[in-house]
Amino acid sequence: MEERSSQQALNRVFNLLKFTFVIVPIVAGADKFTNLLTHWDQYLNPAIASLLPFPAATFMMIVGVIEIIAGIVVLKNAEIGGYIVAAWLTSIALTLLLGFIYIDVAVRDLVMAISAFSMAKISRIVS
Repeated sequence: MEERSSQQALNRVFNLLKFTFVIVPIVAGADKFTNLLTHWDQYLNPAIASLLPFPAATFMMIVGVIEIIAGIVVLKNAEIGGYIVAAWLTSIALTLLLGFIYIDVAVRDLVMAISAFSMAKISRIVS
């Protein structure tokens, strides 16, 4: 009985993480086209922005498409999607840390990356 209860609790945690990492990347990705939540290009490391052959806003739209795809991948396959989202969030955090800008956002993204990685690992147990 206790084992079943533990499995149910694990399933609830997994589903919470899964739907978080479906919804958040899709919403954030879509917002790269509207900038309703924030002006996303401000989070781009200036050193990276200076290397781009196009405006930062265009780059952020490309990022938005990638994030939407990542959210869909999580929906279809939480393990693979979780690893993709974890890697993506880690890379974003590292670019912010390297530019020493928005350190609070970088730390938040690293925590979210750990959560996405954990979801990917848990998916092997609950699937």
